[in-house]
Amino acid sequence: QVQLVESGGGLVQTGGSLRLSCAASGGRTFSSYTMAWFRQAPGKEREFVAAISWSVSRTLTADSVKGRFTMSRDNAKNTVYLQMNSLKPEDTAVYYCAADERLGINIASAWYRYWGQGTQVTVFS
Repeated sequence: QVQLVESGGGLVQTGGSLRLSCAASGGRTFSSYTMAWFRQAPGKEREFVAAISWSVSRTLTADSVKGRFTMSRDNAKNTVYLQMNSLKPEDTAVYYCAADERLGINIASAWYRYWGQGTQVTVFS
């Protein structure tokens, strides 16, 4: 099965930027996985952020981050990225990378089979 490792989180001031990475290893060919980013703030449910299909032909982005966050993938590097710009304190959360082998793209966390351990993003004003 695939293993996912996130990196790139940290502490950033309001209006700043961060780029998260999620490196995949093991499992099937990386390009066959649908990939997604979710986040979870303290005391809140896990929330969909963005997803990208295996072929990069389709992406979904949550309304709360649209225009500020961009998800991309580099199949040659077995890595997906989440470029986060114009960060706000409400973006503070643990950010998780998720993957699934099925075709399609989905915003529901229960749809994704594989998860990373998460990386903390803290935005201060």
